Amino acid sequence: QVQLVESGGGLVQAGGSLRLSCAASGRTLSRYEMGWFRQAPGKEREFVAAINWNGGSTYYADSVKGRFTISRDNARNTVYLQMHNLRPEDTAVYYCNRQTATKNQLQWGQGTQVTVSS
Repeated sequence: QVQLVESGGGLVQAGGSLRLSCAASGRTLSRYEMGWFRQAPGKEREFVAAINWNGGSTYYADSVKGRFTISRDNARNTVYLQMHNLRPEDTAVYYCNRQTATKNQLQWGQGTQVTVSS
């Protein structure tokens, strides 16, 4: 059974940067379109960014476009999210998973907390 482990979160001031990683064990992610998602306190989980299987195509939520970059290293079975110019409204727990219908998604990991102070 695949296990997703997110890391790289932390506390950063507004305008700062962080790089998140999502490592998978138990199954290769190379065939899947992968995405990053986030959930702020009291809100539903929302889409942030996605990348196709070979990294040739990416797309982003309007709220992060131009500030975040998603990438992947299939040899390392890892997906990344580089975040620049962070804002307080980016504060959330960040998760990775397949970018697909809910019923086909993998078991969610524990996520990584990103906190942006103003």
